[in-house]
Amino acid sequence: MRIVFMGTPEFAVESLRAICDAGHEVVGVVTMPDKPSGRGQKINKSAVKIFAEEKGLYIMQPEKLKDEAFVEELRSLKADIQVVVAFRMLPEIVWNMPPMGTYNLHASILPQYRGAAPINWAVMNGDKQTGVTTFKLKHEIDTGDVMMQRVIDILPDDDAGSVHDKLMMLGAKTIVDTLKEIEAGHADLKTQTSMMDGQELRPAPKLFKDDMKIDWTRPSVELHNKVRGLSPYPTAWTEISDQKGEPVSVKIYKTALSDKKLMPGQIETDGKSYLAIGTGDGALLVDSLQMAGKKRMDVKSFLQGFHFGADACCK
Repeated sequence: MRIVFMGTPEFAVESLRAICDAGHEVVGVVTMPDKPSGRGQKINKSAVKIFAEEKGLYIMQPEKLKDEAFVEELRSLKADIQVVVAFRMLPEIVWNMPPMGTYNLHASILPQYRGAAPINWAVMNGDKQTGVTTFKLKHEIDTGDVMMQRVIDILPDDDAGSVHDKLMMLGAKTIVDTLKEIEAGHADLKTQTSMMDGQELRPAPKLFKDDMKIDWTRPSVELHNKVRGLSPYPTAWTEISDQKGEPVSVKIYKTALSDKKLMPGQIETDGKSYLAIGTGDGALLVDSLQMAGKKRMDVKSFLQGFHFGADACCK
């Protein structure tokens, strides 16, 4: 099969690598345009582009996926099938182009967690399992007929970063297995509606800054899972009042459940290596955090340089 691969971040690289290693003919790679970032506005390439260049693959970086020149360029590649991993929403003229269709890898067990942030939401909701799904694209986002699903456990010590890495590897294998079945003519597709079994569907919408702020009136387990589900990116945050009573924005990367009973937002510390913050039903121990403009640090390093006021609290 002639394959066009579409993807952008590191998560997609492993799938592209696996497709190449399996001996498939990747006739084109579509990824996001290079973008300037940082103080020096240095031009950065996507992780997929960097890998594709190393492999000598043909690369396309359209600004607009409906652009006529891009559509004609894509059509000229005469792909049998397209594979999408962590990319933009495709217009029908693109996803409906190849004769064998376009298949997407999604980091959840569909129909659960349709949307942009399935890994984060699964961990934030305290799920014990998640996985990957390959499905054939159609109009409505993340609703296409399912080809393959694989499941992993979410362990108590996992956060969004570790689950991301597990699913990245599992997804790559699942993509290759999916292509093998399609090539052999064994594309056994199942509608998502037939797989719901009356379960309540949970969405996975894009996360914004307000979604990531910690509400200390919520239960400890819920907040602990929120921190896990947003670590290491995009990261849960709170405001801690300093010695002058001024609020300081702090990202929190890692917590532990505590048997302490504190008021919501109340801070308890020995000023050396112990920092607890009150929740709606107890407290959380803070293990790893980051102040604005500083590097991530353990709580001991944080307490060496940060001094709380008499009535310090988190809001």
